[in-house]
Amino acid sequence: MISKISTFKRKHKLIFALIIGLSVVSFWRGAWGIMDVYIFPNNYGISSIVCFFIGIGLLSATNYIVEELM
Repeated sequence: MISKISTFKRKHKLIFALIIGLSVVSFWRGAWGIMDVYIFPNNYGISSIVCFFIGIGLLSATNYIVEELM
């Protein structure tokens, strides 16, 4: 069974790349939609600024954790 899946993956790399790409785009579209609804829904400017700083904070935190692991 595993050999059939691995053979299919090798033969159809473009299909898997498209599926993965669509999955990533769909995830981020959903995440942005949720943020638009729940983080200051009536004020786009403040919502964008708050989301920007949340993103910077999360990136900084994960960068510190990744550096600690290396």
